[in-house]
Amino acid sequence: MKKLSLLGSTGSIGTQALQVVQNLREQGEKWEVAALAARSSVNRLEEQARKFHPEVVAVFDEGAALSLRQSLRDTDIQVLSGMEGLCEAAAWPGADLTLNAVVGMVGLQPTLAALQAGKALALANKETLVAGGAIVMEAARKRNLPILPVDSEHSAIFQCLQGCPERGALKKLVLTASGGPFFGRSRQELAGVTREQALRHPNWDMGAKITIDSATMMNKGLEVMEASWLFDLPEHRIEVVVHRESVIHSMVEYQDNAAVAQLGVPDMAVPIQYALTYPRRMPSPAGELDLCALGKLTFYPPDREAFPCLELCREALRRGGLVPAAANGANEQAVALFLEGKIGFLDIPRLVEAAMDRQDPGVVTLEAVLEADREARAFVAGAAH
Repeated sequence: MKKLSLLGSTGSIGTQALQVVQNLREQGEKWEVAALAARSSVNRLEEQARKFHPEVVAVFDEGAALSLRQSLRDTDIQVLSGMEGLCEAAAWPGADLTLNAVVGMVGLQPTLAALQAGKALALANKETLVAGGAIVMEAARKRNLPILPVDSEHSAIFQCLQGCPERGALKKLVLTASGGPFFGRSRQELAGVTREQALRHPNWDMGAKITIDSATMMNKGLEVMEASWLFDLPEHRIEVVVHRESVIHSMVEYQDNAAVAQLGVPDMAVPIQYALTYPRRMPSPAGELDLCALGKLTFYPPDREAFPCLELCREALRRGGLVPAAANGANEQAVALFLEGKIGFLDIPRLVEAAMDRQDPGVVTLEAVLEADREARAFVAGAAH
């Protein structure tokens, strides 16, 4: 019997994770959902709770939690709220594995709570490692706990590294990027793009924030930072290649220049399921890859002038300390403002760079990371008015 605590259950990754659990159950696997958590989508969370019967649900929004408590009063499901509730769900005693699929910095404290409670961690919340990589990896090392990557790129690298004979055999990582909806456009052509245009991702169905990050290529920059922590490699040994088809999810290159790639149709069911069942391989709901129908695979270098967020993330990683936390916080605030129509598309990298320049690397502690995040958000919010 495996028991899962799922944070971010109503989002894109969370809903697919529950589908994966259901699929595994139908194959005779013994899976239970011990805890569910979401930000505020109480209607969907109630549906999930009634279907999967967790011991506890947590809602970050206090008002939404009150509403859900009323809706579930005919059940014995406990309803928690706020950051404290998210952390309690992450560390829930009845769970063996915690899957953190929340979006943004809100995921950092629940990640630490899960690790401190001795839980194996499946991680889809990249901001956890971007902002607090040093303290998160130390918490995992101290307790000898696995961090199983769920992002398709990091899962691909993790899968490719299963055949790595020794640490010194690895030469570099290659992260693939779809290029988003604006591939091929110049910086000038991006000046007037709209919210609706930026939300039209060509290959993946994701939430609004991650889709905008893909459009700016900030998402790939965050993934470079995440990969650096997960696989303990410096920034210069992590390459990014634009691969429009999103079939090669990423690859590794060894010292003998052999490259090993993980391929598959663009479907998050595979990386989610691999994190849940590792090291076993099980039938999944993802479709088979038909290379003949696909016909060709294409590759391009990223356009650093049109999409400066990628290089800004590299620079944040090189500066280290609290600078990545400031870059991430500034980006989250800037994306929210762009989605509200309050700033332009190209204002996102401009504000991220300005917030980075204001941040001293300092010493990384949880309190310092949270403060750097708050200051960066406040700066961006003020600069936008």
